[in-house]
Order: sequence, then C-alpha cells, then structure tokens
Amino acid sequence: MKKVILVTGASSGLGLATATALAAQGHTVYGTTRDIKRISDVSFMPLQMDVTDDASVNAAIATIIKAEGKIDVLVNNAGNGITGPLYAMPVDAAKKQFEVNFFGVVRVSSAVLPGMIEKGQGLVINIGSLAGLFGLPYQGLYSASKFAIEGYSESLRMELQNTGVKVSVVNPGDFKTDFTGNREKLPFTLKNDKLKAEFDAAVAAMEKDESIGAAPSKLAAQIVKIVGKSKPAHSYLVGAIGQTIVPTLKAILPGPIFVKLMNDHYGIK
Repeated sequence: MKKVILVTGASSGLGLATATALAAQGHTVYGTTRDIKRISDVSFMPLQMDVTDDASVNAAIATIIKAEGKIDVLVNNAGNGITGPLYAMPVDAAKKQFEVNFFGVVRVSSAVLPGMIEKGQGLVINIGSLAGLFGLPYQGLYSASKFAIEGYSESLRMELQNTGVKVSVVNPGDFKTDFTGNREKLPFTLKNDKLKAEFDAAVAAMEKDESIGAAPSKLAAQIVKIVGKSKPAHSYLVGAIGQTIVPTLKAILPGPIFVKLMNDHYGIK
C-alpha cells in the first residue's frame, strides 16, 4: 500500500537518502528543510519547515493534510551536532542542541499524532543514534539528546498501544554525510594541556570514523523495509558490526572495562 510520508531534515545526508528511497517505492513523500532553496531536482515534494518553530511546523503539517488528507508515516530525522567539553559547557549550547534533536521531535510528533490517532493507524520512526545508547566523550550533548529520544519513544509507544499507531527508533552508527562538516565545535576554553590534547584526539577520532562510514543509502534501505512492515520492531541498529555490537558490550562488560575501551578508542588515556 502506498503511503503519505513526512521526512524531516531532508535537504541532505540521511534525510535526503531516505526521502528519495521512499519516493522510489511509489510513496507520496514530503521532505522538509529550513531553507527550501536547499532542495532541488528531487523525486519527492520539498516542504519548508523549521522544527524549532511551532508556527512553521503547524503550517507544514496543514499543507500536507490539505493536499493528502492524512499522514501515514512520520520520519523524525532532522538533527544537528555540537561537540565540546561537558565540564565547561554553556547552558545555551545545551538548549540549542536539544531544541533541534529532541524538542523538534516532540514538536513535529505532537502536530502529527492526533491525526494518526483519529484514523487509528500510523507509524512514527524516530532517528536516534547508537550514541543514544552509550555516551561519547566530547559529544555528550549529542548523546544526551539522543538518549532523550529513547525515553520519549519508549513512553510514547506505551501510550499509543491501543491506538493502532506504531513507534520505532532507528539507531544509526557513523555514516558519511555532511553532518561532520556541519557539526558545531565549541572552543576549548580551559588552560589545561592534557585535557586539550584529549579533546583534540577525541574530535579527530569521531571525524575519522564518520569519514569512512557507510553510505546514507544503507540507512534509507532499512527505513524502506520498516515502512513496509505491518508490525515493525521497537528498535533497529544500523551500521558497521564493530559499532552496532557496542550496546551489547556495554550490557555484558563491567563498567570500568567498557569505559576504558571507549576512552582508548577516542584517545583518552
């Protein structure tokens, strides 16, 4: 069955690949961006939406409902990244990170879900991250925002149990996208050479992992499969086996050993 699908953050990377792959399956796909000029020559319908703005979100949803009468699937993909030391983190930076990655998900979901509930069917796919299942040094705000999506999605799934609306979380590992170049890097302000060296090493490691990550089409193919399922799973891990195994390692290894493995990988000795 062909569905009406909304994909947020569809101007590049994972969102662009996902919206394109879903449109190729014959679905009616709306892909959003803050700047409509960033989307051109695509197979889906571009739609302007700023997930941090109530009026923008409500206007975009109203446009889809007027044209299609419904939204069958919502893919909450819009997100950004901030890197910096948590031990010297401005609160404003934390608010900025959560405004897109978490409150954006809440804002769009709250605008779409009443219509799904009324029709007795629908699917919400929240794009989390493997970093939402274990912490990452110097990406702590990003991890925290993705951890929040886990809790939100789990609770939402419970509330919607008897409505016909399903909720899945997709947890990607590292993918090669513009996310790396667009990440906001906060300045290291402390006068501490050892911590500064560890910060630089961790940032270099995360950027290297992303540079050799999988193509966004891999994640898009997984989302196409999820949309086609009558009973989608609660969560999906997508990425290289060396990364998707980390949540299992966290569960079975003693805490200090797991932390040492993570810190070693990021150059924190």
